[in-house]
Amino acid sequence: MIRNVLSIAGSDPSGGAGIQADLKAFSARGVYGMAALTALTAQNTQGVSAVHAVPPDFVAEQIRMVLADVRVDAVKIGMIANAGIAEAVTAALEPHRVMPIVLDPVMVAKGGASLLDPRAVEALTTRLLPLATLITPNLPEAAALLGEPEAMDRETMEAQALRLRALGPAAVLVKGGHLGGTESPDVLVSKAGTCWFEAPRIQTKNTHGTGCSLSSAIAAELAKGSAPAEAVAVAKAWLAGAVVAAGDLSVGTGHGPIHHFHALWNTEGNTL
Repeated sequence: MIRNVLSIAGSDPSGGAGIQADLKAFSARGVYGMAALTALTAQNTQGVSAVHAVPPDFVAEQIRMVLADVRVDAVKIGMIANAGIAEAVTAALEPHRVMPIVLDPVMVAKGGASLLDPRAVEALTTRLLPLATLITPNLPEAAALLGEPEAMDRETMEAQALRLRALGPAAVLVKGGHLGGTESPDVLVSKAGTCWFEAPRIQTKNTHGTGCSLSSAIAAELAKGSAPAEAVAVAKAWLAGAVVAAGDLSVGTGHGPIHHFHALWNTEGNTL
């Protein structure tokens, strides 16, 4: 049976991040993707110029209509934009907590633009985090959620992951891509304990949408029935291939997108 996964997130018209990246990741990982929009952005590979938030009631109605008709096997939550949308998403999902929910707390775009109203951090922390099966913050996001300085070493990463889990999510994956050095370690804290995922840093500027795509791939694997550690391992292996193959694409002049379909297309765009 092909699984169904719903993304609740913002739109990226250049196709590298947000809903567009989520749907590509779902397809690449073999699940049927659906999308409820929280915000429209005007952006490209160089940055974000404007954000238009969708009214909270309409966000909730999109989710309600999907859940009223379609079996949803997992949910991925990305860009929330403001506190009203955070409350609306929480209210829409609370009656359906049996499904895996992956929360990627998107706060800042790759180019540095803010994607979350600072007043929404409390709503994100107190309302959505407790709903989540897994959250996937990077180092700046983990620090912002906790109101602490950004982690600069592995020990602090693990300590922050533990403190984030104490806020309610079943599992926390803190991504170490912002650490210096040649390695890019991630740490997963769950009821099974602490698990480190080691990976070499890939030298490329084509990393637009990596966070969106990773969280979506994890949601896809959870929908298939994988445990969190297995889902993260499979998703990270797929993402690494997508980043390595990103140079096969020619999209924009800034932070280019990853190649979601690296395992399915050749360099001419033909199906393998």
